[in-house]
Amino acid sequence: MTTAPKNLLAVRSLLLTHLNTDKANARAADLEPVEVGIVGDPAHRGGYHCGRDRVVTGDYSVVESRRDADGLSDFASALDIGQFSYRDALGRTHNLHTFSVWLVEQCRAGFADTRDIREIIYSPDGKTVKRWDRLGKRTSGDSSHLWHTHISFFRDATKSGRDLSGVFRRYLIFIGAIKEAPDLDATEKRQLAELHAALPQIRAVHAALTRLHGAEPIGQVYLRIAEGVDHAQGATPVSHPTLRSIGAQLAEVKATLARPTVAVDAAQVAAALAADTGFRAALASAVADEHARRLAE
Repeated sequence: MTTAPKNLLAVRSLLLTHLNTDKANARAADLEPVEVGIVGDPAHRGGYHCGRDRVVTGDYSVVESRRDADGLSDFASALDIGQFSYRDALGRTHNLHTFSVWLVEQCRAGFADTRDIREIIYSPDGKTVKRWDRLGKRTSGDSSHLWHTHISFFRDATKSGRDLSGVFRRYLIFIGAIKEAPDLDATEKRQLAELHAALPQIRAVHAALTRLHGAEPIGQVYLRIAEGVDHAQGATPVSHPTLRSIGAQLAEVKATLARPTVAVDAAQVAAALAADTGFRAALASAVADEHARRLAE
């Protein structure tokens, strides 16, 4: 008889503890117990919601992976999660769709606590259905997955009783539903302690890099480039073009180009030159010099 394994019941309990925030009332925004399922209904045949008494010939949940074939037992090996909405301390809303996308990303990234997940059938937006399959066999699912996400686990994981809650606990910590920090091993504790010890230096560097005045390194660079000044003691004068000087030059060019074009009357220019005695004398001299040069050739 198909039954729910303790490790999937633990995942179900974890999700309901933190996402069914109003346990006294059934609300659309909460994840209700009826929305988190493991064992298929009595008519369900084939697939990961069924144990060995309900699998069918050629059942994909058995034949496509040695992990499933070796792990076949009376346990169902899937979890369905329904709609929920959770608002975190920063005012961001998390729901079934954002959770599903997050979980797929964790699986694709190869996190150790996702390696027992075979597939996820989900909707990223409530409009389209997608399927992530670790074995690369399928890419689609039916429309019921617009409002619930199906997660299959390799059968050897559920049969062994291995803890499957890790990635779900990480998600609840990620959205702030679980306030305490996750368990840390010795290396992680040491790294966290080193990070805390370095916080004063990190803050100092951040402050230096975000002050745009001439007494700080980033401010000196900015002011030299933009304004051509430097407040550092002993700083050399800036000789290169600055953003300010380049901007002024561009403004001058723009103003020049915007001035109206002056029309030139050739007849008026000729009359003015003819009336200029200095121009006439210079022209006569130039003609005489050119005439003498040519006679000498």
